[in-house]
Amino acid sequence: MVNGSLHRTSALSIAVLLLASTLFTGPAFAERSDASSQQRGECFDPTLPVTPEEQRIAEGAPIPQQILEDSRFDRLVEKFERDLCSANHLADAKRVVTKHASRLWRTAVDRAQGKRRDLGPLDRYDDRPLYWARLHMTRALHQWTPDFQIQESDKQDLLKQLEYTSRGIPSIDFPKGKGVKRILVSGFDPYRLEQEFRRSNPSGAAALQLDGLRIQTDDGPAVIQAVIFPVRWRDFEDGIVEDTFAPYLKPGPKRIDLMMTISQGGERKMAIEGYAGRWHTGIDNNLESRSSVIPTVSHWPMPDPLPEFIETTLPVEAMIDADTGPWPVIRNNEVCEWLPPDYEEAVCHENGPTPGSKARSGSGGDYLSNESQYRSNRVRLGLGADDVPGGHLHVAAQEFYPEDRSVYIDPAFQRHRKVTVDQTVNLVKAAARAVK
Repeated sequence: MVNGSLHRTSALSIAVLLLASTLFTGPAFAERSDASSQQRGECFDPTLPVTPEEQRIAEGAPIPQQILEDSRFDRLVEKFERDLCSANHLADAKRVVTKHASRLWRTAVDRAQGKRRDLGPLDRYDDRPLYWARLHMTRALHQWTPDFQIQESDKQDLLKQLEYTSRGIPSIDFPKGKGVKRILVSGFDPYRLEQEFRRSNPSGAAALQLDGLRIQTDDGPAVIQAVIFPVRWRDFEDGIVEDTFAPYLKPGPKRIDLMMTISQGGERKMAIEGYAGRWHTGIDNNLESRSSVIPTVSHWPMPDPLPEFIETTLPVEAMIDADTGPWPVIRNNEVCEWLPPDYEEAVCHENGPTPGSKARSGSGGDYLSNESQYRSNRVRLGLGADDVPGGHLHVAAQEFYPEDRSVYIDPAFQRHRKVTVDQTVNLVKAAARAVK
C-alpha cells in the first residue's frame, strides 16, 4: 500500500544496510517439484472454480510450493485436506476448519517468535508461509465435494470461519481490568502478487512478531494482540475491520487502550498517517476494483454524520522521539480533497482537511491501508470511544527482491525485512509506553 513520495535515506545508511546484508548468511534453497501436483484427496474437484487470488498458487509455481516446503507449512495444508475429506457431516467440517485454522495461526506466530525451531530453514521473519498455506486451504474448501449434501451458504460460512480464525481474530485475548494496557494492532497480507509472486509484506511479518507480546512500561505491563487483514475489498465491506476492533472498543473489562492499523508504505521511511479519508480506489488481490466512498456496515454503530476525514490520535511525538531507527519516522498530513462549493476538481496539499471538503484520499492514500485506518476509527467514534488513541502506521516497503526470479529469498532481502519489522515492533512498543 504505497503512498506519497518515496523518502531516500543518506548514502551512509544504505551502505550500512547493504554491508549488513552481505554479512548475513541465510539458508540455501534448491529447486524442487511443484508440491501442488501431488495427489490430493478424493473429495476435491479440481475443475471447480477458484478465486483469482487462489489461481496464483498454480500461476506462481514453484515459488508458493517452495515457501511452504521450506517452512514445513505444506504439512499443515496436507493435514487439513486429509481431515476435510474425512468429515462425515457439516458439524465435522466446522470442527476441522476451526482446528486447522487455529493451528495455522498459532504455528505462524510461534514460528515468527522463535518458538518453533522444527519448521525448516526459512527465515522466521517471513510472513509468506501463512499467506500461501491459508490460500491453499481456501482453495481446498472451494473445490471440496463431500459425500454429504452441503449448501453454498454453508461453504461460505466455513470460508469465513477459516479466514477469521487463521488471521488471529477469534484468538484476541486480553487480560481483564485495571493495571494492564491493552494494545490491538493489525497488519496486511502480501498484495499485487499478479506482478510479483515473491511478495512479502513487512506489516504482516510485524503482526506475527507482535501477537501476544507483553512489555513493561512505566505505568505497568502492556499486552499486545495482533491480526492480519486480507487485501480484498469484499472482506472489508463485509465488516472484517469492524468485527476485529469493535468488540474491544465497547465499555468493559477488556476495552483496549490503543489501536493501530499497519501496512506497507514508501521506501525507507515510517509514516504515521495524519488523516484517514472516506474514499477508496484501486484493484485488490482478487482483481476487483473500487472507486467510491467507503461504505458503512450495518451491524456496528456508525458516527452521524459520517466524517470525511478522521485525524490520528496516536502518540505521534512519542513515537518519533523513540529513536527506533534505521528509517526516519514522520507524521504525514497530506490529503487530497474536493473543495466546496462545486466539489469538481481534487486538490492535494499537506495542510490537513479543509472545512466542508469531501475526501478524495487520506494521508495514507485511498487503498485498503487508508480504509483500515478509516474503518477502525469510524467504528471507534461510533462506539463513543473517543478517548482511545487510534491511527495508522505505514512502514518501509520491502526491497531487494533477488534479481534471479527463480530465487524467492536471499540475505539482502532478509536483512532489509528484518530491520523494518524490528523497527515496526519498536514503534508499537513506543506507542504502548506513551499511553497513560
